[in-house]
Amino acid sequence: MSETKRTYIPYGEWKESSKQTEYTEKTRLLAADGTLLAKGWARHNVFDYERSFSKPNKRKKEWDFYQLGNKDYSVQISFANISVGGYAAAKLIDIKNGKVIADAFALFLGGDNKYILPAKGDVPNRFKTKVGKAELDFNTQENSRTLYFKMPVKGKIVECNFQMDIMPGLENITTVLPFENEPTKYFMTTKQNCMPCEGTFRYGDDVYEFSKENTFCALDWGRVNTPYRMVWYWGNGSTYLYDEAGNKHIFGFEITWAIGDESNATETCLFFDGKAHKFGAVDVEVFPKPDKYMKPWKFVSEDGRFNLTMTPFFDQHSDMNVGVARMHTHQVHGLWNGDVTLDDGTKLEIKDMYAFCEYVENKW
Repeated sequence: MSETKRTYIPYGEWKESSKQTEYTEKTRLLAADGTLLAKGWARHNVFDYERSFSKPNKRKKEWDFYQLGNKDYSVQISFANISVGGYAAAKLIDIKNGKVIADAFALFLGGDNKYILPAKGDVPNRFKTKVGKAELDFNTQENSRTLYFKMPVKGKIVECNFQMDIMPGLENITTVLPFENEPTKYFMTTKQNCMPCEGTFRYGDDVYEFSKENTFCALDWGRVNTPYRMVWYWGNGSTYLYDEAGNKHIFGFEITWAIGDESNATETCLFFDGKAHKFGAVDVEVFPKPDKYMKPWKFVSEDGRFNLTMTPFFDQHSDMNVGVARMHTHQVHGLWNGDVTLDDGTKLEIKDMYAFCEYVENKW
């Protein structure tokens, strides 16, 4: 484990500068009584997760969520087990014209030990199961992933077949965030970007094709035990960049904030040709709620290394409300422009990059 001090530039309501605690070796996540033992981040998931230690058991939530897309379409394929129940889902969104084309969603009750997802998301693993009429197969190999989903919806068949590349040694950002004064609460996620993706989404007789030339997939892998009410921002994207010699590079970013105690790490990272470049806390200049979601979002990082503005073109708004549980989401898709700075000081100019950022209010 190593520690590096963040450069702090006062902005908004940021607290005192925190250290970025990086874990580089295998580390136990939880004690037997559920107490969180590790707080920080890693370039690969080095945290050993013993799910039976997570307390209280009925507050444990686990998911594998894949979002892939380009400037025209977004696909979300996921499985979540939140102990009292869960779901398997696949959705196709026409972000260019602002409409949901297909939405397959299979619920189940009484998850807990019925569906056990892999203990790590960035190593070879496989999760294959059926939920009601839905069947899915998430298969991760050393240098590739395949996603399969099939389910009848409104008399038609939704069927997804996708394959993505994982470059050798691809780094991600895995973070473990605690919650102040709650020793058994934690938020552990892996965000893995920069995976060129191809495949098809079929809805009845209509087949939508995706190419590695312009489509990337991001994995949002979560194993958490959290308070009942939460709010977060999540922004993510990947693209190809070309240098002056015409060489092609893969670039991506991950920004998540407003979750838990960030005094040991922020979930903010750049990716360039498979390597992670850690930077500090991020905020937006103007809070988008309640009526500014379609206005430009200017992002500011405390160390000045993330200087991008998103110009929205579609707000994917949803409000899943079942009384005791609610997920109120504005996932805003747009074009991003500005510059970012790598660890060695190299500045990358970003022009009209497609990516998204969401604001979520959550109860579950």
